[in-house]
Amino acid sequence: MFGLLKRLSKTLVNKLISVFLNGLFTILPLALTIGLFAFSFRLLKRWLEPITALTPDWLNVIPHGEIMVVIAAVFILGAILKTLILRQMVRLLEAIVAQIPLVRPVYFGLKQLVQAFSLQDTLTFKKVVLVEFPRKGVFSIGFLTGQVAKQLAPDQQKKFFNVFMPTTPNPTSGYYIMLAEESITVVDLTRQEAMALIISGGIIQPERFTD
Repeated sequence: MFGLLKRLSKTLVNKLISVFLNGLFTILPLALTIGLFAFSFRLLKRWLEPITALTPDWLNVIPHGEIMVVIAAVFILGAILKTLILRQMVRLLEAIVAQIPLVRPVYFGLKQLVQAFSLQDTLTFKKVVLVEFPRKGVFSIGFLTGQVAKQLAPDQQKKFFNVFMPTTPNPTSGYYIMLAEESITVVDLTRQEAMALIISGGIIQPERFTD
């Protein structure tokens, strides 16, 4: 009798734990999403506090008015950058930055990374590809960055391509490799989908493939 009660109590406890974990794992993604956005919003507000002192008093009455100011400023800057004069000024500023030894690699590295994520950029990461790397039988996602100059190709009778293989979870580091055309398979992924897949270690799958 005691053994039966013990088994029943154990089964009940296991059921309760199972129900609790089921509820926890159901609500956890939503809670983490809300928490992440709330943290990001508070962090953004803290960064933009100096702008509050520069904005008119009537704008400070509007909730989160400093964010509206920044959004408007970004739009205005984007419109101004369309003009040739300011674009030349930006290039001149970059030329000055390029002369500073410690700042140059940081600035241009971050610029290339931002451009790679940009939807307007079609040159940095041309295509998402699948290649056998780091050894035969193991496949990795990479980014096709261009064709290897014929003079640099290991075999001038074949087409070779430059491929960047990012690492997980930090895609800003990785490996540059040259691959023959037949060793590359183009994958039906956008650059943003591929980056999310790489950074998350395969946890975040493209929604269109998870239906």
